[in-house]
Amino acid sequence: MIELNLSWLDACLVLDDRALDGLWTREQWSRELSDPRRLCIGLTNDSAGLLAIACGWLVVDELHITAVATDPDHRRQGHAKSVLGALLQRARQENASHATLDVAAGNTSALALYNLLGFRTAGRREGYYRDGRDALIQWLRLHPPLQSSNN
Repeated sequence: MIELNLSWLDACLVLDDRALDGLWTREQWSRELSDPRRLCIGLTNDSAGLLAIACGWLVVDELHITAVATDPDHRRQGHAKSVLGALLQRARQENASHATLDVAAGNTSALALYNLLGFRTAGRREGYYRDGRDALIQWLRLHPPLQSSNN
């Protein structure tokens, strides 16, 4: 697991194109990877490069998850769970107390993942996506990171 920065811009664009159908522009990815209030975690391997990402924006004490993606050739291997788990842990370290995201109401794979990690549906945004699909608002209460004991 690595924290992504601007040096990963081209790899993020390729993964976005393959996994999210080109959701974000180069400018949007540039902002995501350079803004100090944004966290972006990646999973890589030597042969395939960037396999998965999870990104979010810290706003006061909340993490607004902006992107979760896994390369289509590497799905169903636990990569999204790994990068999202690492992002949530990083947000805890930054004292975030909640995490939120929007997900297409019909995206059963993503909903299963978010449920596994403890997210719960808090509402619905009707017609949220360009194609008219509804989004479900997901919320998770983040517990503080475990503190080491000196006993």
